Amino acid sequence: MRILAVCGSGLGTSFMVEMNINQVLKELGVTDVEVSHSDLSSATPDSADVFFLAKDIAEGGESLGEVIVLDSIIDMDELREKVTAVVRDKGLI
Repeated sequence: MRILAVCGSGLGTSFMVEMNINQVLKELGVTDVEVSHSDLSSATPDSADVFFLAKDIAEGGESLGEVIVLDSIIDMDELREKVTAVVRDKGLI
């Protein structure tokens, strides 16, 4: 499975979310997931299976496919909850 963290410019915010997703996956013991980051204009539906976006750019990512909207990009509890739900839904835990 592939997860793409997406932000407006593809630099700091999406990279931070990527690192935090990797941390959560490690905590969960999930290893079969590739996580990367991108800017919104470069993301395409075939870039990943699941896309994590901040709520301020969520509308721009509606055409990507399965989009998980983060209310707060720095809230680890929210991210942990949403990543856990995704990997559970995909049968990885």
